[in-house]
Amino acid sequence: MIRFIGSFLGGIFTTITLGLMFGALTVGAIFWMYSADLPSHESLAKYAPPTISRIYSGEGRIIDEFAQERRLFVPIEDVPDLVKNAFISAEDKHFYTHKGYDVTGMIAAGVAAIKSGGRNARGASTITQQVMKNFLLDGSRSVERKVKEIILASRLEQTLSKDKILELYLNEIFLGQNSYGVAAAAQTYFNKTLDQLTPAEAATLASMPKAPSDYNPVSQKKRLTDRRNYVLNEMYQNGFIDAAMLQISLNDPLKSVQNGDYPAFRQSLPPRGYFTDEIRRQLSGTFGEREFFGGGLSIRATVDPELQSIAQLALRRGLEKYDRAQGVWRGTGKVIATDVLGDEAAWRKALSETRDLPRDVEGWHVGVVLKLGKSDAVIGVEDGPKDAVVPAEDVTWARKRLEAGKLGPKAKTAADLLAVGDVVLLRELTDDKTGAVLRWSLRQVPEVQGGFMAMDVNTGRVLSMQGGFSYQASVFNRATQATRQPGSSFKPFVYAAALDSGFSPATIVVDAPIEIETPQGLWTPKNSSNKFYGPTPMRTGIEQSRNLMTIRIAQDIGMDVVASYAEKFGAYDSLQQVLANALGAQETTLYKMVAAYAMFANGGERVEPTLVDRVQDRFGKTIYRHDQRSCTDCNSPRLPQGQGVNITSNRERVMDAITAYQLTSMMQGVIQRGSGTGVKLPVPVAGKTGTTNDAKDVWFIGYTSNTVAGCYMGFDQPRTLGPGAYGGTLCVPIFQEFMKEVVKRRGGTAFKVPAGGYFQNIDRYSGAPLAADASGENVVAEYFREGEDPMLAFGNIVDGGFTMGANLPLFAQGEVDRGDGVDTVVTSDGTSKAVPKKADFGTLSSGGLY
Repeated sequence: MIRFIGSFLGGIFTTITLGLMFGALTVGAIFWMYSADLPSHESLAKYAPPTISRIYSGEGRIIDEFAQERRLFVPIEDVPDLVKNAFISAEDKHFYTHKGYDVTGMIAAGVAAIKSGGRNARGASTITQQVMKNFLLDGSRSVERKVKEIILASRLEQTLSKDKILELYLNEIFLGQNSYGVAAAAQTYFNKTLDQLTPAEAATLASMPKAPSDYNPVSQKKRLTDRRNYVLNEMYQNGFIDAAMLQISLNDPLKSVQNGDYPAFRQSLPPRGYFTDEIRRQLSGTFGEREFFGGGLSIRATVDPELQSIAQLALRRGLEKYDRAQGVWRGTGKVIATDVLGDEAAWRKALSETRDLPRDVEGWHVGVVLKLGKSDAVIGVEDGPKDAVVPAEDVTWARKRLEAGKLGPKAKTAADLLAVGDVVLLRELTDDKTGAVLRWSLRQVPEVQGGFMAMDVNTGRVLSMQGGFSYQASVFNRATQATRQPGSSFKPFVYAAALDSGFSPATIVVDAPIEIETPQGLWTPKNSSNKFYGPTPMRTGIEQSRNLMTIRIAQDIGMDVVASYAEKFGAYDSLQQVLANALGAQETTLYKMVAAYAMFANGGERVEPTLVDRVQDRFGKTIYRHDQRSCTDCNSPRLPQGQGVNITSNRERVMDAITAYQLTSMMQGVIQRGSGTGVKLPVPVAGKTGTTNDAKDVWFIGYTSNTVAGCYMGFDQPRTLGPGAYGGTLCVPIFQEFMKEVVKRRGGTAFKVPAGGYFQNIDRYSGAPLAADASGENVVAEYFREGEDPMLAFGNIVDGGFTMGANLPLFAQGEVDRGDGVDTVVTSDGTSKAVPKKADFGTLSSGGLY
């Protein structure tokens, strides 16, 4: 009997032993089989997650950020213990003791699943396992993935420290609202940094990994609160908070940005605009989109925020002034159903959900027409009063376009333009002295568009850029992307090429009719005044924007020379060598033209325009720096009294310094006597207007000794801007408004006179040399090169090979073309009179084309 019992027990023991051995071998075989082709976990030691790239102003303020996955990487030593403990309590309370997988946790999860009949199936993955799943495996729920997860987790525990594993987890985990990692989530949900979080807020974030979409703080607020309270209790059970803190935290209401309890972080940034979006466009091309959107780049922009605001305002005023002068009401084209207008909460909600409206225009508001009276309209304002009144006096400037395309009569009441339910744009008009609200006024996005840009002439740093009326209305950047005909603003390149080819400002050029056979037929270019002035000094040719003189100069020196200059300055990549292009017929961008003018201003040295001073990678290493000049003593602890730092420029010279000064002097004449007389600054200014055929594009580019700025206006689908539209009437006022503020900040000096030349008084009407003591409005001091005889310039007449006909109706000295629709004539008694010019089909506008 005893032997039988012994044999029986021995058999049971053997069976169990063999079973265990077989089970162990089976498990071992499974683990061996699945471990054969697992991805390498060692790459995680060099983990560099996609993180937000940020753009900073020169003062170090964040002005924009870009990311596909919104993540802010935080080293584990910078993560507060409160945040670590919240996630450990919620996800893996044995994190610091297990070897990558938690056997007791898996058993507990299995028991819970059996007891609930599978209804309470919860995961038992440790933080280490979740790291492996997120980084190296897919998210499938299978035994195979779980086995691989355990294998990789155990290997990772042998490779990385616990803190490093936790760092990977806290920076990689998705927490909803496009927020990856705890730092980005803290900013998204609470607009706080990690060290500012309360225990309740840390527990809220720790509630998210399980299923972020199921714990939305708005739609699932109660469910998220319950989960948060569970995490808080776990933190208490694990000894991370005391009973008093637990009670306080449990009683805290759930607050979030999404519920309107905190302002969103994005609200602290300026609205995205043309400047930062152009940085995105350029750097995405340089570094690649993946690196730009995920490389965690720190980008120091060249923008001056104050000057950017001034440029925005100046361009918007210019565009809006032109638009209102046309007197056509277009509105927004948006309508809200009238059945919700009786409920304030409903119409406010409907307004907030109305998209494609320019909410980035300072001072403008979005509203909806609630009621129309006999003469006025009552407007509900999205972020303002519910009963703003637009009086009849505000609408009398406009006419409504009817369904047939014709314009209706001028509005006399608000109802002539508006209907109940119309979504409108409006602004408060206030008293400049008291600030009191005078009335509400209707606004609309102008149909005409334009661009504006300013940059430092010595460094190429772009100080401001506005690519249209409103970025939110149109993201197309007309400063960098719109290619338009520059018209006469191109002429300085022709004159620069001539000056380097032996011409001087006093060289006499024939201003007379020209006929040229082209493949398209006979081309007969004309001056904007449709007049001819005979032999004229070259200075007058650019001051008065004489097209016929410009063509003769281009013909004389050769369009190949003109094209080489335009390309050397970067105004064009390739300029076609046809005479029409001497008048600015070929399209280019404002960005290129302003950068080219900067080289006129700085004496002829190459500068490359840039929107970025420096780019650093996620580790702080500088990977791009714009300013390549060397400073030999910038790092010296002290300098001798009265001595500044010594900065050495290694820039290429693209233009002779004397040529640059002569050209600048001639372009100062444009400001003093030509189409740029609207510029009134307390420092020397040079510039050139441009207006293309039929006034489809108008330009002005001007500069002081340190700043160049340019403006362009025109319709996106080119058509005439109408009578009276010139660079001098539309763009010059914008330039003036901007530059008067620039001069207050940056000052300006006389343009530097280079060595190697001398001044000689010249009669600007005839080109004849005058005595040193000559005076009068006809006297101008021209700068000649050493060894150059002014009499040679006076004696030689340039006709470009085109002969001047006999008995031409030439006009007298003193007559000028200002490009404003009138001719100014000096009468016999010495006074000036404005004589309106006749309309003439095919004539050229100031800065004209053919």
